[in-house]
Amino acid sequence: MNATDPQSLTLDELRALRNELQNEDDVVSYVRRVAQARLDLVRAEAHRRERGESHDDLSSELRVVLSSHLTGGPPRPPRPVENLDDNDLSNRLDAVCAEHGFSRLDDLMPSELENLDHQLTAFERQVSDDRRERYERLDALSAELVRRYREGEASVDGLLGG
Repeated sequence: MNATDPQSLTLDELRALRNELQNEDDVVSYVRRVAQARLDLVRAEAHRRERGESHDDLSSELRVVLSSHLTGGPPRPPRPVENLDDNDLSNRLDAVCAEHGFSRLDDLMPSELENLDHQLTAFERQVSDDRRERYERLDALSAELVRRYREGEASVDGLLGG
């Protein structure tokens, strides 16, 4: 990620960089939510097994898990993501799931299920760390924009007219 001092950027560069980071964050945020949902499904399967419940009992658990990822309220609400077909981060998540048997949760041995949990947890942490760094950068860029408007270095008229 670019570590350029926001004060050294022109107003157009500042806005463009902020928009670029916001678009990147849209993708990162989406992939992170998908990773968290998949991790929750792995854990739901592990808990189902611990309780000795049937696979039918997992379907009600799935509704709860999936709905929690659709209704949760992060500080910055998710924005729609267009297409992740060739997205590296999304492809990496899919590769982790494919390599460690996500598509066959009910067939995994307990040690394989635990390994999948560890792999998804590590992936989600990495994505979360990346997202935190991006937020810090976005906050710095936004603060610089606010400062410029507050101090009269930029005008709202310029924003509305262009």
